[in-house]
Amino acid sequence: MYRTKTCGELRLANVGEKVTLAGWVQNVHNLGALTFVDLRDRYGITQLAFNEDASDELRQQAGRLGREFVIQATGTVAERYSKNKNLPTGDIEILVSELNILNESLTPPFTIEEESDGGDDIRMKYRYLDLRRPCVRKNLELRHKFAFEVRRYLDQHGFLEIETPVLVNSTPEGARDFVVPSRMNPGQFYALPQSPQTLKQLLMVSGMDRYFQIVKCFRDEDLRADRQPEFTQIDCEMSFVEQEDILQMFEGMSRHLFKTLKGIDIPELPRMTWADAMKYYGSDKPDTRFGMKFVELKNNQPDNASRETVESIFPAGFQVFDEAAYIGAICCEGQAVYTRKQLDQLTDFVKRPQVGAKGLVYARVGEDGSVKSSVDKFYSADVLEVLKEKMNAKPGDLILILCGPDAMKVRVQLSCLRLEMGSRMGLRPKDKYSCLWVIDFPMYEWSDEEQRLMAMHHPFTSPKPEDIPLLDTDPASVRANAYDMVVNGVEVGGIFEILGFTPEQAQQKFGFLMNAFKYGAPPHGGLAYGLDRFVSLFAELDSIRDCIAFPKNNSGRDVMLDAPGPIDQQQLDELRIIVKGS
Repeated sequence: MYRTKTCGELRLANVGEKVTLAGWVQNVHNLGALTFVDLRDRYGITQLAFNEDASDELRQQAGRLGREFVIQATGTVAERYSKNKNLPTGDIEILVSELNILNESLTPPFTIEEESDGGDDIRMKYRYLDLRRPCVRKNLELRHKFAFEVRRYLDQHGFLEIETPVLVNSTPEGARDFVVPSRMNPGQFYALPQSPQTLKQLLMVSGMDRYFQIVKCFRDEDLRADRQPEFTQIDCEMSFVEQEDILQMFEGMSRHLFKTLKGIDIPELPRMTWADAMKYYGSDKPDTRFGMKFVELKNNQPDNASRETVESIFPAGFQVFDEAAYIGAICCEGQAVYTRKQLDQLTDFVKRPQVGAKGLVYARVGEDGSVKSSVDKFYSADVLEVLKEKMNAKPGDLILILCGPDAMKVRVQLSCLRLEMGSRMGLRPKDKYSCLWVIDFPMYEWSDEEQRLMAMHHPFTSPKPEDIPLLDTDPASVRANAYDMVVNGVEVGGIFEILGFTPEQAQQKFGFLMNAFKYGAPPHGGLAYGLDRFVSLFAELDSIRDCIAFPKNNSGRDVMLDAPGPIDQQQLDELRIIVKGS
């Protein structure tokens, strides 16, 4: 046997036992007559001791050890003279009587420790070494437990785990497909699934009743901290259900996961309409750990988020406000102490291309209740007093205002500012969780790129019955039976002739589904959780990459495998693919 115990399980109760451990050398401490080695495996770290009683051969072997050598050590468990209270095994050590070097190691390019000296790029290139770090390993252990508890919950509620194909046809689901050429069918292509949406609906037609799958999905889209070109979904579908049945089932699953894995009892999830989410937070995934709701100071451009106009509280005189269709503001409690330099930094923040605002107007409420603003010369003290009352601002508060010609764009900009202020004010701790359902999404949204209405979630979402008459007259106002679960401002779960398809195109792309529905399709609905996002929230990470074993970087590259990369000309010839410029 390579080992009789792991490096994380020995305690004082084991003193006197003869054991064999195996693992990687974390550190070597050579103190002359004494040598100590920290031995690490997946389960922990145990100190090996080579004292004066050790043979010369054994001491020489210990002297050869370097970081990340793979070794096997046999010895007797003893109580440590100098205990390490930071380690579960810190009360004991192993007095080594036999040492075998199983494999030597080059010096690693970064330290294999909690706080590594390696940057993101070097750690991703040597990801197999990065995974030895306890903090990264714990994320994967959490991911395992998370998936295990998902399966346990769904199994207890009658769901079947059914695999669906990875090579499918291309369907428009909001992002670009990854395509796979078919050698046996020249000029034709498979697509990697963006989700198993149509297939799980077919399973409902098949009478499977309750389906789930922890499944890989693929989207060829621009990346950021919470996106990867390949990601994992907890994909679910149920038959003979209404929206309420689905919300209750998966709210129960979330409650089970929080309680089992985090020890947190989450309350019943509040529900917020998409319109309110956009009106008050500028986001369909609002972070409700803190308030700071938007206040509309002017809106002469009613839309799906706010169907009523709001008269401006500002009289004519300041051209920027006069020409704006929408003026919105947030009140930052106790932040009137912001200096001019800090306010200039906020202005630079909203002007960044990622936010896109033209500028920022601010107003401070003094301790005496008076209001001083960056637009004092345009407005009287009475107007600023109205602003204070409208914002429900108190002495010491800071009011931040954005405006522009497009109400929805300004809301999104104001959302970025709100989140930035929430972070600066310490209102977004990672160990605090605020969950909610966002419901009643619009069925369609306008695409500037495509110059047509497109499904906001996916083309297979049903409209709300009361909005069906609007499909012919005002499709942009139709609400869908669509819903997202949002945790701390992160969407973790949601559902997915007006879309511009001709009957021939619809038959070509979705004929298999449309035909299947002719054979007795039950009422059905479902939800898909983003496993990577959910686990990263539980692990309190800023990015989903550290809860994925082998992630891609922000350019969609796997720097460890050096993928994507070119393929041989012979393969291209077999696939009848001509690469331009080759």
